[in-house]
Amino acid sequence: MLTKRIIPCLDIRDGRTVKGVNFENIRDAGDPVELGAFYAEQGADELVFLDITATNEKRKTLSELVRRIARNINIPFTVGGGVSSVEDASVLLKNGADKVSINTAAYKNPQLIKDLAREFGSQFVVLAIDTKQELDGEWYVYLNGGRVKTDTKCIDWAKQAVALGAGEILLTSMNHDGTKQGFALDITSRLSEVLPVPIIASGGGGTMPHFVDVFTTGKADAALAASIFHFKEVAIPDLKEYLKARDINVRL
Repeated sequence: MLTKRIIPCLDIRDGRTVKGVNFENIRDAGDPVELGAFYAEQGADELVFLDITATNEKRKTLSELVRRIARNINIPFTVGGGVSSVEDASVLLKNGADKVSINTAAYKNPQLIKDLAREFGSQFVVLAIDTKQELDGEWYVYLNGGRVKTDTKCIDWAKQAVALGAGEILLTSMNHDGTKQGFALDITSRLSEVLPVPIIASGGGGTMPHFVDVFTTGKADAALAASIFHFKEVAIPDLKEYLKARDINVRL
């Protein structure tokens, strides 16, 4: 039985870690290199670093920051933000990233997924999907950091991306992001049931029981959270002990 992963997410803006609610009301959360090193020591299984304004501002993720992170941690980490070509991904890989996260660029050019998978392997390609449940009950894909709505259903895009070579799905519910009211269990479980790749659930983790829910009801392979870790509301060692006591297989 595969272990469930706990993944702190560090949203980066102007070289600092930031956190918002529903993709808005951004506040500072500290230095990303220091936070990454701290989480590695705490027992995080992986880290995700997302340059949240890279796509919107049409610039690339800073390779120097990636290099500094790689020098200071000993666990796998994923980097995203502004990756729109094999060359972009290659720069991140050479500077120490283990995987790249792609989002808007992949939606606009699905061939990018195939190209990255061919060049580096599917395990290197994480497709990030920002999704929002609308009044009709359906979950739709949003682009550019949640600023642009599409008419594409989340589940349809996820299936297409996996068929093209995405090795993992990072699913963020915009309805739940930063609310600490629990993960989006319905869409997470639906993706987990129909897709042959791991699903990382993101958005809404606020308490330890929420992580139990997302691993059981939500059927997620990994759970990602930000503010509860950044502001020390939940400690990773305590969370893992809590999960272990409830028969959820985690690495202690």
